[in-house]
Amino acid sequence: MGTVHARSMDSSYPMYGRDLGVNTDDLEVMEAVQETKQEVLENKDVVVQHVNIEGMGRTKEDYLGYEISDVFTARNLVEVMRKSHEARQRLLRLGIFKEVEVVIDVSEGAEALPNGLDVTFEVTELKRLTGSYNTMVGNNEGSMVLGIKLPNMFGRGEKLTFQFSYGTKETSYGLSFFKPQSGYYERNFTLNLYKVTGQFPWSSLKETDRGVSTELNFPLWMTDHTLKWEGVWRELGCLARSASFAVREESGHTLKSALSHTMVIDTRNSAILPRRGALLRINQELAGYTGGDASFLKEDVELQLNKPFIWGSVLSASLWGGMIYPLGGQPTSIADRFYLGGPTSLRGFGMYSIGPQSEGDYLGGEAYWAGGLHLYTPLPFHSNKGGLADLFRTHFFLNAGNLCNLNYGEGPYAHLQKLAECIRWSYGAGIILRLGNIARLELNYCFPMGVQSGDRICDGVQFGAGIRFL
Repeated sequence: MGTVHARSMDSSYPMYGRDLGVNTDDLEVMEAVQETKQEVLENKDVVVQHVNIEGMGRTKEDYLGYEISDVFTARNLVEVMRKSHEARQRLLRLGIFKEVEVVIDVSEGAEALPNGLDVTFEVTELKRLTGSYNTMVGNNEGSMVLGIKLPNMFGRGEKLTFQFSYGTKETSYGLSFFKPQSGYYERNFTLNLYKVTGQFPWSSLKETDRGVSTELNFPLWMTDHTLKWEGVWRELGCLARSASFAVREESGHTLKSALSHTMVIDTRNSAILPRRGALLRINQELAGYTGGDASFLKEDVELQLNKPFIWGSVLSASLWGGMIYPLGGQPTSIADRFYLGGPTSLRGFGMYSIGPQSEGDYLGGEAYWAGGLHLYTPLPFHSNKGGLADLFRTHFFLNAGNLCNLNYGEGPYAHLQKLAECIRWSYGAGIILRLGNIARLELNYCFPMGVQSGDRICDGVQFGAGIRFL
């Protein structure tokens, strides 16, 4: 899979030939000959006369036109091979083909030019119905996922997916329909129907969401954008008899209708354990103006910078922050507030066990910030590259943050002053295991500092698993 086949245009440059019997004294001559052949191939003008796609069944030809059109602009054989490979990658990205092979041949027929080429893409479509079974790692949560997909339903990249997920804290199932724009795969539309049941032991809360959402994704210059509308019927209840009165007050049924926008700039070389690059994610959510009981404006920002350092190490700095403004005089819901603490955010503290609480139940906050400095290094005394040890990194960190409620009758200076009070922070070291480009595991020894009354701490060894880490 992935081979580009080409036949020679000129018998003087065969693709395959007999052993030339070159010895070590002729190596320099051989390299010169290879460079000369490369120059000839690059300077030899060719014309791509035909681009064919073989093996299509239900896929519409017009849907693939944009993905292969760039091949016609190639002017020499090297360009033809490069652009054919790029077109193959674009075809695979559509998610409708199992395999794509490329064959480059000289043109034949009455209208064939002496320097004409034909490029053929041999494709194998996915079955009309496919199933999947896998495990997924979330933020300190594992789950089993079963899925059924109907890829390329109407021949232009549409996909219908049913997915069931059973996890340690959350169970969900949903039906989604995905439709990309022809010629612009990054521009796509998604419709979701779902039900999610989650348990939140740090708040003695359980929540069941039944909802519908629509998403529009599109790139704009260097940024990726998502516009989303969500309507959800939420049922909140107590997870235990010992739940506090503040949590019991939140119990019941609510209806939330919200519009949100997310902008992302991501130049990192990896989402899990990057060595270089930066990430900026800005999210805004407005609830209440399209109906429902919840009414608020929510802002959330994430920034991460990564830079290679000495001896294969990496310096990383990250900053999170957010605020939620209640609108219409209504208080915010426990399900909409921010939570902080745990092995994926402020290490050395319990999972989401920082900030406002009542009788041991954590109620979340209306404003927060968290920052981290990290040094990732290879394992000590490790010299052999390409082995299992490349999946591990040693980790030194310094984290700090705060979570609180604000009095919105006061000014911005008072808000900043309150966020700067009672700062929790921690430091420590540990080992990280990267699970491909899917998730990572951390085993750290933590020293929590700046502990406030009511905070839950984890002084010593702390284990974390997830995708998004501070």
